[in-house]
Amino acid sequence: MKPQKRIVLAYSGGLDTSIILKWLQENYKAEIICYTADIGQKIDKKKIIKNAKRLGVKKIIIQNLKNIFVKDYVFPMLRGHAIYEGVYLLGTSIARPLIAKDQIRIAKKYKAYAVSHGATGKGNDQVRLELGYHFFGPKIKIITPWRIWKLKSRTDLIKYAKKNNIPIPKDKKGASPFSVDDNLFHTSTEGKVLENPKNSAPEFIFERTVSPEKSPNNTTFVSINFKNGDPIGINGKKLSPATLLEKLNKIAGKNGIGRVDLVENRFLGIKSRGVYETPGGTILINAHRAIESVTLDKKTMHRKDSIMPRYAELIYNGYWYSKERLKLQKIVDLKKNKVNGTVKLKLYKGNITILSRITKSNAYSIKKVSFEENKSFNRLNVERFINFHKKKLK
Repeated sequence: MKPQKRIVLAYSGGLDTSIILKWLQENYKAEIICYTADIGQKIDKKKIIKNAKRLGVKKIIIQNLKNIFVKDYVFPMLRGHAIYEGVYLLGTSIARPLIAKDQIRIAKKYKAYAVSHGATGKGNDQVRLELGYHFFGPKIKIITPWRIWKLKSRTDLIKYAKKNNIPIPKDKKGASPFSVDDNLFHTSTEGKVLENPKNSAPEFIFERTVSPEKSPNNTTFVSINFKNGDPIGINGKKLSPATLLEKLNKIAGKNGIGRVDLVENRFLGIKSRGVYETPGGTILINAHRAIESVTLDKKTMHRKDSIMPRYAELIYNGYWYSKERLKLQKIVDLKKNKVNGTVKLKLYKGNITILSRITKSNAYSIKKVSFEENKSFNRLNVERFINFHKKKLK
C-alpha cells in the first residue's frame, strides 16, 4: 500500500484557513499537516489545535520564530530604512518570506508533495509566499484555493463554513471581522468600512495603539542602544530582539505612536486601503536614522537613501530572497559596524522627538561645525568650492 500523500497548510486556526483545510480534505486525497509560524501575532495555541483536530488533522505544528523574525528580517530591513510609498513600514511584507521558508522546511521534513496558503487572489501575500516557496522548494507543488475554488465571495465562505460546522468569529461589534494580519512588528486592518477611502477608520479597530488624544498627558523618555547598526537594548538594559521590539510596542502604543492610514498600490496593480499600526518600529526607524546621522559619512548615508525606494519595493513585492535585494543589502550594511551608540527620545501624544545622540564615532566634528573661530575649517576653500560648481550651471 502506497503511503498517503501530504500537504502542508499555512494554518492560523481562523475562519479562512479552516475553510481551506476542509476544502483540501474534500478535493485532495492527502493528509493535511497544519503549520503555524508564531512570529508574535495574537495566537491561541489551544484554539488552533482544537479547530484543526475538529476537522480531523493529526499533525499540527506551531513554530516559535519570533527572535529569528526580528533579528534576521525586521532588523536588516530597518537598517535600510525601508518605507514603501512614503509611509508603509512593510510589516506584513517582511513576515511572508520567513513563513514561506519555514513552511517549505516542514514540507521537506515530512516529505509532503505540496504546500498551501490562505492568501486571497487579489492580494500581495500570494505572490510573497509563492516566491518564497519556489526559492526553497521549486519541486514542491503549490495549491492556491482562492484562485481555483468556486467560492467567490465572503458570503460563499460563510455559507460553506455553516454547512461544515466551522465556527464563524465576530468582531467587537458582533459582525463578521475585518481582515486583520498581525505579527510582532505590526498590525494591519483591511476590508468592510475601510474599503471606501472617504470613510474614517473606526477607533475600535485599533489593537495596539491608543489615539493620541487619549494618550498620557505626561511625556515618556526612552533610550535605544545600538551596536553594529542594530538595537540591542532599552535604557541601557540589553534585550533579545523579540523582547526589545515587544517592549517598544507597548511604550509607543500607549503614547499613540505608529498609526498609518494609507491607500497603497499593490504589486498586482490594485489600489488598496488599509490601516497599519507599527508602534515599536516607528520608534526604531527614527532612532536608527538619528544614530546614523552622527556615525556615518555623507556619501554612505546618501547612497543608502538613493537605493531605499527600490529596496522597499523589492520587499513589498516579495523579492526578499532575490539577488537584487541581497545586493542592495550589502550597500545598506557596508558600514554598519560604525553605527554604535545611544539615542534618547521623548514621546508625547503621537510625536517622537530626538533629544540626544551619544557615540564614540568621530564622523561628527564639533570643531568643524562650531561657530567659534577655529583652525580646523578653511573658509577660503568654500569660495573655490562654489566657483567650481558655478561652472556646472552652464
